[in-house]
Amino acid sequence: MRGPDKGKTERARGLRKVENGAEEALWFELRDRRLNGFKFVRQLPIGRYFADFACRQVHLVIEVDGSQHANSRHDTRRDDYMTSEGWNVVRFWNGCVLQDRERVLGTIVEIVENRLVQEIRAFDLTFVPAKKVDAGQ
Repeated sequence: MRGPDKGKTERARGLRKVENGAEEALWFELRDRRLNGFKFVRQLPIGRYFADFACRQVHLVIEVDGSQHANSRHDTRRDDYMTSEGWNVVRFWNGCVLQDRERVLGTIVEIVENRLVQEIRAFDLTFVPAKKVDAGQ
C-alpha cells in the first residue's frame, strides 16, 4: 500500500524545528514562491537523505552547510546519490547565506533558469548537475 512514510515525515518535521540561522534566512527568501515563482520545500526526503531545500519543478536540491562539511566524504556520497536520481545539487556555506544573500539568490536563479549547468567546486560554492541517464538503460 502506497502512502506517506510516517517515519520520514516525522524526521523531516524534526529537522525543520532545528534549522540554523542561515537556513532560516534562506527559507524566508524561498518560501511562498518568492523566488521567481518557483516552489521550494524544506527537508524533502530523497532516498535515505533529506534535502535542506528542494524545488521539484527543476529537480534542485539546496544544501546550507557549516564548516564541518568541508571535504566531507558523506556529502560527496550524498551528492552522488542525489545526482544519480536526477537532482541537481548546490551547496552554500552558512556564512555566504548570511553575509551575501543576494549572490546566493542570484546563483539559485541562474540554476532554476538553466543558465548555470556546469559543475562548480569552489571554496564557498559547490554545484553538481544531475547525471545524464542513458535512455537505453
